[in-house]
Amino acid sequence: MVNRDLKDMRFDYESGELDEKNVSPEPFTQFDTWFKEFLKQDRPDANAMVLSTCGENNRPGARIVLLKEFDNSGFVFFTNYSSRKGRDLLINPYASLLFYWSDHHRQVRIDGKIEKISAQESEEYFHSRPRDSQIAAFVSHQSAPLESRDELLKKFNIASAQYNEKEIPMPENWGGYRLVPDEFEFWQGRENRLHDRITYKLENGNWVITRLNP
Repeated sequence: MVNRDLKDMRFDYESGELDEKNVSPEPFTQFDTWFKEFLKQDRPDANAMVLSTCGENNRPGARIVLLKEFDNSGFVFFTNYSSRKGRDLLINPYASLLFYWSDHHRQVRIDGKIEKISAQESEEYFHSRPRDSQIAAFVSHQSAPLESRDELLKKFNIASAQYNEKEIPMPENWGGYRLVPDEFEFWQGRENRLHDRITYKLENGNWVITRLNP
């Protein structure tokens, strides 16, 4: 068990500041600014985000998914609708996204309601993916029990041969979701743990900006 020195692991954050007087008046622009700054670091999976859901028995679940699109209407990701996250969202359509950008000592939490995107949008994205990724989505019953990895590979190989030089059909239970935000929190690490926290909350169609205690 790696417990050594965990209580003594510390880091001083001194790479930036976040002032409510200087942030964008709307959160999508503020997110876009920070996201573009992080993309300049050329990190793998720079679009990775934690998606937290809460479904049956009020038990939360979290996993990393990839952001594939965002604009003022929301943040889009793709998955299997029959997966645990899909089942959670069927019961409770509210979710939270979390981006952590360690190079800049920043994180962004985005809360809101999830909706499915159109089947046409999902289809277009599905067929833009690498062929092997399409086959993987076609054969995987995500989150369902699996006898062995060999069983999965066998299904993959059979589907590869079956659809050789043919279009792979998008599974009916696969597609995109959009999180429509009603709250953002931008966090900037600061020295002495006096971190900057700025929230945007949607109230009567307007974004209200508030500074929080760290």
